[in-house]
Amino acid sequence: MGKKLLMIIAAIALLVIGAFGGMKFAGDNRTTIVGDTSRYSVASQEGGALTRSVGGSGTGTVHEVRDGDSIQAAVAAASQGDVIRVFPGTYSETVYIDKDDLVISGVVLDNQWPIMEGNKELNDAVLYSGNDITIENLQIQHYKGNAIMGQAGNNFLIRNNNVIDTGVYGIFPEFGTNGLITHNVLSGIEDAAIYVGMCDNIHVTNNEVFDNVAGIEIENTRHSIVENNYVHDNTGGILVFITPGLPIKTTYDTIVRNNFVVNNNTPNFGIPGSTVAGIPAGTGILNMAGDQTTIEGNVITGNKTIGILITDHMNAPNVTLDPGADPNSDEIAILDNMMWNNGYDTIPEITALKTIELVDGDVQILNIGTSTGSCILDPDRYVTVGLKRFGTCGFTTTAQVTTYLLDEPAERREIAAEDMGKRAYYGVCAGCHAYNIKMIGPPTQIIQALYMDNPQGIVDYITDPVKKRDDYPEMPPQNYLSEEVRMAAAEYMLQVTN
Repeated sequence: MGKKLLMIIAAIALLVIGAFGGMKFAGDNRTTIVGDTSRYSVASQEGGALTRSVGGSGTGTVHEVRDGDSIQAAVAAASQGDVIRVFPGTYSETVYIDKDDLVISGVVLDNQWPIMEGNKELNDAVLYSGNDITIENLQIQHYKGNAIMGQAGNNFLIRNNNVIDTGVYGIFPEFGTNGLITHNVLSGIEDAAIYVGMCDNIHVTNNEVFDNVAGIEIENTRHSIVENNYVHDNTGGILVFITPGLPIKTTYDTIVRNNFVVNNNTPNFGIPGSTVAGIPAGTGILNMAGDQTTIEGNVITGNKTIGILITDHMNAPNVTLDPGADPNSDEIAILDNMMWNNGYDTIPEITALKTIELVDGDVQILNIGTSTGSCILDPDRYVTVGLKRFGTCGFTTTAQVTTYLLDEPAERREIAAEDMGKRAYYGVCAGCHAYNIKMIGPPTQIIQALYMDNPQGIVDYITDPVKKRDDYPEMPPQNYLSEEVRMAAAEYMLQVTN
């Protein structure tokens, strides 16, 4: 499915969901500024004009990268405020961005894209740790780890990228504040196509995600909106999680609205033992331990197991309890959603729960476990199980909330010397290594047992890693980090306790 179809479906959605009354779709965010309002447009005789962006402060240089050149070389040559334009061609490399205030912008000419090609040999396409970064108009394919991963950078804009079969994650901002992810198309990802981890003030809109294990995942993140996305043919559509064992222990204030969540029945091909590997195929929207999640105005159909599932950590597979994280899903609000043909071929566990409550028909909405302060606007409209303690919502819409993006850019994240290890662990390590549960990499506890008082051993390994275990993907090298930062992260990893 392409972008043209996505826009047609979005137009239909305006008509269909408008029947609910009071729903508000966001506008076209492709010219949104997430950062300093002095950002500008750069005109060029080739490839049209750049729209307004994060990065590129208006006084910098425009660098042009053409087929046969290196994007990384352009980043190395760039200064704060510069724009890097990548013309059609094939670029087999990993790009590390450790500078602030840059735009990486592909130029699409005659329907020819700049292609970042991993050849199933490279782990990552783009890793950024700088603040005020835009990455746009790239086709990224056949990497083993991530397409675009943010490592503790604030004020980011990731838009209009095609991401195909990039391994574990597609777009993965981590530990960042104030970011917009919009108009991307992602497929073939074995964990989450769009994975927002340990972030604040995020807007995910107008994307198409399909043929992934998880379509869109909001994890250990606060103040986020997921809207106007076409989420189809994944194992699970939209997930709102608290993953135990991470440094940030909460997920709250999430709005999931006006999305098409359709036919998410793809067999689960997640990494065995990972959290998403436990998601049953046919799950539309899943909230696990997230608080203050509002689900509104979505079209949810054709998901064979369940339309909306609310659960806690105690009832979720592949999850170890974290004493520092509240395991329950509290203050959930289910407003008007258009739901049909869900739960028609569900799992035995849901069938058993339906039998206990003497419920007839295919279950559209299920709550498992304790959920306090939660509500549903019109409980008689849907076939539900486990919602007897849900109250009636005292509000009907979130239309008054346009975005959680900040009016002013977030302060650029800088790592002080005394916080270097902690920040590096949060921003780089914790995305793959939770403290006591299996994620993409081994739990931190296992690393601590292996290396004990040997931080240099960790530094040596992350500098030049080799694949050791079949049950984990190969680790990408972290040699783009300075030796000082690598040592600080290793020392902090060995002393962290949760």
